[in-house]
Amino acid sequence: MKYSKEEVMQYVSEEDVKFIRLAFCDVFGKQKNISIMPDELQRAFEYGIAFDASAIKGFKDEAHSDLFLHPEPETLTWLPWRPEHGKVVRMFCTISYPDGRPFECDTRNLLKKAVDDAKAAGLTFYFGAEQEFYLFELDDKNEPTRIPYDRAGYMDIAPDDKGENVRREICLTLEKMGIMPESSHHEEGPGQNEIDFRYDEALKAADNVMTFQTVVKTVAHRNGLFADFSPKPLGNEPGNGFHINVSVRPDDSSEKLCHIMAGILDKSVPMTLFLNPCENSYERLGQMKAPRFVSWSAENRSQLIRIPAASNEFRRAELRSPDPFANPYIAFTLMIRAGLFGLENMLYLPEPLDVNLYKADEGTLLGLEKLPSSLAEAVKAAGTDEFIRKCIPAEILEIYSK
Repeated sequence: MKYSKEEVMQYVSEEDVKFIRLAFCDVFGKQKNISIMPDELQRAFEYGIAFDASAIKGFKDEAHSDLFLHPEPETLTWLPWRPEHGKVVRMFCTISYPDGRPFECDTRNLLKKAVDDAKAAGLTFYFGAEQEFYLFELDDKNEPTRIPYDRAGYMDIAPDDKGENVRREICLTLEKMGIMPESSHHEEGPGQNEIDFRYDEALKAADNVMTFQTVVKTVAHRNGLFADFSPKPLGNEPGNGFHINVSVRPDDSSEKLCHIMAGILDKSVPMTLFLNPCENSYERLGQMKAPRFVSWSAENRSQLIRIPAASNEFRRAELRSPDPFANPYIAFTLMIRAGLFGLENMLYLPEPLDVNLYKADEGTLLGLEKLPSSLAEAVKAAGTDEFIRKCIPAEILEIYSK
């Protein structure tokens, strides 16, 4: 349900809401929030709520530290793990300067602009997120260990799969918050899990990714566990992927999706810095179903982009390189921009590579372009690319390049 400001005020009054969390994220996608009481809600809607931006990495220095949060009423949701009496609700916010100018490092607003430009071109992009995570035990001081919660394998069941009830609780919590899980299962790594939820329009899908990670971490902690979304938590085990499914409407022809895919493929190397933003990201790429080469195919999980077996409204392309440390607002922004670039320039896909790249001979791999193999390579590829400089504000690019 999408609420108006008036409906939010009414909901807060009638549903015994005692705290309103105003949520946003830093440029790396780490969620932040400030809580206000119901009496401050009207002021938040009219003027915004000030916060110290100098305390947020990459935002501002102490000399120019004030920014304002403006809650978006249509994002209202309650937090089911908080008390039933004296409810806590959350809204995502846009960020502005004191004079009302949009803050350039507000990545949610960056995605809004990309969505608007796509709609001006007559297109609506949809995204479906698949995120993997590990469940680790906590020590006697409630600090995370590297001891997996179980030793189960891909799609195993209880009692080998100990995460079954945790995933169930996560799915039920998401459902209460209006996010519809589609499937959940144990992944290949020990203690590794995956939960997929239904695709949605870009902004809502990115908000859902932020909510998903919060719910997973919260439910895990309630069960005495630590949820780890890092790209490669265990050196000899599979990494955590953030597989992003993209489709577009109206989808008048398969050719349109092919142009979009061609654009994403063409810009995949300079985009890597934002899809794989930490050193640990590059320990994952190139092994255990994580791609290394710029290639595509149908169904093939060794490729950068694959076309899953599906039809009609479920026909989509899946980008397999991102990991869960990527900021979803930036990731979806770049995919939309790259897709539009492919459409505007009528780019065509190369021939599909219908081979298993993990078992291919050197002759097959010789002519293939590679994704960056380190964070330093990714920084260099992004910093010299005109497309990235057009899509990403200089302030954000600088922060990612440090």
